[in-house]
Amino acid sequence: MLHNYLKITLRTFWKNKLFSGLNVVGLGIGMAAVWLMALYVFDEWSYDRFHAQADRIVRVVHYAQWPGGNLKLAPTSAPYGPALKNEYPEVEKVVRIHPEGGGTITFNDKKIEAGDIFFADPTVFDVFSLPFLYGDPASALQKPQTIVLTRNLAETLFGDASQAVGKTVEFSNHFPNTVTGVIEDVPTSSHLRFRALRSLPANYTSGWQNFELYTYLLLAKGSDAKTLEAKLPGFFQKYIQPEMGNVDYRIELQPLTSIHLHSQLDYEISPNGNARTVSIFAGVAALILLIACINYVNLYTARSLKRTREVGVRQAIGSYRWQLIGQFLTESMLMTFLAGLVSMALVMAALPYFNQLADKALSFDNLPATWLAVVVFSLLIGALSGLYPALLLSGFRPVAALRGMVGDQSGNSLFRQSLVVFQFVAAIALIACSGLVYRQMRFVMHKNLGFNKEQVLTFHIDSQEVRQRVTALKEALLRNPVIQSVSTASNPIGNNNIGGTAMFFEQNGTISAGSQVVQKFLIDEDYLKTLEIKLLAGRNFSESFKSDLSEAVLINETLVKQLGWKTPVGKRVKYFIDAEKNTAEARVVGVVKDFHIYSLQHKIEPLVLQMPVPADKDNVYLRIQPDKVAEALSHIRSVYRTFDPASTLEFYFLDENFSRQYQAERKQGQILLTFTVLAVLIACLGLFGLAAFAAEQRTKEIGVRKVLGASVASIVALLSQDFLKLVAVAIVLATPIAWGVMSQWLQSFEYRLDPAWWVFALAGGLSIFVALLTVCFQGIKAALANPVKSLRSE
Repeated sequence: MLHNYLKITLRTFWKNKLFSGLNVVGLGIGMAAVWLMALYVFDEWSYDRFHAQADRIVRVVHYAQWPGGNLKLAPTSAPYGPALKNEYPEVEKVVRIHPEGGGTITFNDKKIEAGDIFFADPTVFDVFSLPFLYGDPASALQKPQTIVLTRNLAETLFGDASQAVGKTVEFSNHFPNTVTGVIEDVPTSSHLRFRALRSLPANYTSGWQNFELYTYLLLAKGSDAKTLEAKLPGFFQKYIQPEMGNVDYRIELQPLTSIHLHSQLDYEISPNGNARTVSIFAGVAALILLIACINYVNLYTARSLKRTREVGVRQAIGSYRWQLIGQFLTESMLMTFLAGLVSMALVMAALPYFNQLADKALSFDNLPATWLAVVVFSLLIGALSGLYPALLLSGFRPVAALRGMVGDQSGNSLFRQSLVVFQFVAAIALIACSGLVYRQMRFVMHKNLGFNKEQVLTFHIDSQEVRQRVTALKEALLRNPVIQSVSTASNPIGNNNIGGTAMFFEQNGTISAGSQVVQKFLIDEDYLKTLEIKLLAGRNFSESFKSDLSEAVLINETLVKQLGWKTPVGKRVKYFIDAEKNTAEARVVGVVKDFHIYSLQHKIEPLVLQMPVPADKDNVYLRIQPDKVAEALSHIRSVYRTFDPASTLEFYFLDENFSRQYQAERKQGQILLTFTVLAVLIACLGLFGLAAFAAEQRTKEIGVRKVLGASVASIVALLSQDFLKLVAVAIVLATPIAWGVMSQWLQSFEYRLDPAWWVFALAGGLSIFVALLTVCFQGIKAALANPVKSLRSE
C-alpha cells in the first residue's frame, strides 16, 4: 500500500510541477529559517551552562533609588564579597573579578595589546570550570603578581603553550607577572570573556561605594538564592546604609545562567543578549514557517476541485476514507521531506553569512543527529500541514465527486482568504518593524551628543613616564597644523565604561550627610575645547589656578537640576580620596551643557568633572583636520616614538566608539530585515500560485471577455482586485501589531523616536506594490492568451 501511495504521489507531483515546486521551495525556505534561528536561540540559551557548578553560582548586583536619582549596577565594591561570606553560612566561596587588568604585554622582543585581561581572586578556579592544561589551579593565583594565560594567548606569546609556565611577562611600566598556569580558551558562550587572569591582592579593598569589580558567590549545596536574598536588607543596614544614607536599596543575587539574557544593568562586564529579542526572533522564524505551511494548505485546497473525480473513483472502487487520508498525508509528508532536504542545503550555504550577520560561530556539531532531526521535523510538519487538506478531500461524497459536484465551497474559499490575510499581516508587520529599526538606528547615529565627535581620535598612553611628560607631548603634537587640538582624560568616552562614585553635595549652606552616586570623569583644561563642549556658567579648568587640580570641579546640567541648585557656581562638593574614607572638598567652578559619555541606550546621568593627576592622563584626544587622517596618524606616531620608542599605538575614533555600542541593535535589524525578505518572498510564492490557479479557473471567462472587447488592463484588474482587497485588510490588522511590538523594542533606548505613521503607510504601500506585481504577472499572461484556444472546448 505504501508503495502505491508513493507512486501516485510522484505522479501527482510531476503532473502539477508548478504548484509542487512552489510548495517545496516555500517550505524549504521556511524550514531553513527555523533551523538557523534554532541554532541562534540555542547558542544564546547555552551561555554559562558549561560550568559544572552553574546552578549554585550567583552574581551580586544592586539597585538604589532616591529623590532625583537611581542606580542599577552590575559591579559592586571590594568589601561586598568578604563581608557576605563572613555574614552568611550559605556562601561557600567568593570570587571577585576586576576588569581593569589589561594593557601591553611584553615578553622578550614581543609586544601584544590585550585589553581583555581580568584581576581575580584565587578562588576563581574553585567556582568556575576553567580546565587547566598546565599548572596547578590550587596555587595558580595565590601569590602576588602571578598570571594564568589562556591557550591562545600563551601560544601567541611563546609559540608553544607548554613552555609558558614559569616565564615572566611584563605589563606597562615594567610590571612583571609570573605565568603559573595555562587554561583552555574560554568558550564563546560565556559572559566572562578574557584571555588571562591576574592575581588580585589578597587584602584588596576599597570604599563601600567604589563600584569597580564584580562579585560572584558559590552557594553551599542545598542553599537557595532567594532565601539568602531575603536576608540581605540586614546586610545593607549594617554595612552600606551608614555611608549611603536613607535610600531605597536592594541587593539581588542573579543566577549565573540568567545573566546573558536577563541582565540589562549599567556597567555590565560584557555586552549581554536580550531574552525578549531572542523570543521575537524565534517567533519570527516560526511565523515564516507558518506562512510556508499556509501556502501549502492554500494551494492544496485550491486545487482540490481538480481532484474531485479522482476521489470519487477511488471511493467507488472501495477505498475507505482512512486510505484516502493516508494517500494525501503521504503526499504532504513526502513534499515536506523534500523541502527538508532543500532547507538543509540552504542552511549549509547560508550559515557562514548568517554567522557574519549575527556575529556568531554557529555550526552543526552532530551531523547524524541533525539529519535525524530534519527527517522527524519534516514529517511532523508534513502531517500537521497536510491534515486539513486530507480531511477536506477525503470527505467528498462519491456520487457528487464523480460528477464534479462538491457542493458549496464558499466556506473553503473564505478559509483560504483568511490564510492569505494572515500571511500578509505577518509580512507587512515585519516590513514596518524593519523600517522602524532602520529609522531608530539612523537617529542614534546622527543625534547631537552635546559635543562634536567627528574627526576626533583617541589613543592610550601605557607608559607612566610619558604620562608625566604629557604637556610636552601635547606641544609636540600641536606643531603640525593637521592637529587642531589635543587634550587628555582618564577614559575614552563612548565605550560605556565610565565608573560611578559617591560624593556629598552642599545643600542650604552645609554639605549633606547623605552621599549621592554620580559619574566621575577626569579631564584636563583643553578637553572642552577639543570636543567643542559648551560651558554654560562659570569658567573652565585652568593651569593658572594650581588649586584646580584638587579643589575645583565642573558639573553637568543634569546634576544641577537633580540637586535643585539655582546658583551652582561656588557650591561645595566633598569626595573620598582613598579606601580609608578620607575626604577632600572642592568647589564648583563651572557648569557644562549635558553631553553623552554613554550610548543612547543610557540616559545622561549626573556628572562631575575633575582634573587628573599625571598618572591619570592616560587617554589622549586629538581633533584633526578633515581629509588629513593619514597625515595626522603618521605625525602622531612619529612624535610619540620620540617619547616612547618601543610603544605601538592603537587609534580609536570617537564616532566609532559610539557606533560599536549599537552593534547588537544593528545586527538585530539586519537579521530582522533578512527574515522580512524571506517572509515576503514566501507570501508572494503563495500568492503567485493562487493567482495562477485563479487564472486557470477563469480561463473561459477571460476568453469570453476578450471576444467581447475587454482590454488587457481590465482583465488584469479583474484578477487582481480580490487579492488586493485581502492585502488592504492585512494592512489594517498589521499596523497596530507592529506599532505595539516596536514600542516595546524602543523602550531599550533612553533617547528614541516615536513610531511614525508614514512608516506603516510605506509598509502598506510596498506590500500592495509587491502583491500587485505578483498577481499582474499571471493576469497579463492570462489576458494575452489566445481566446480561441480557451473557448475551443466549448
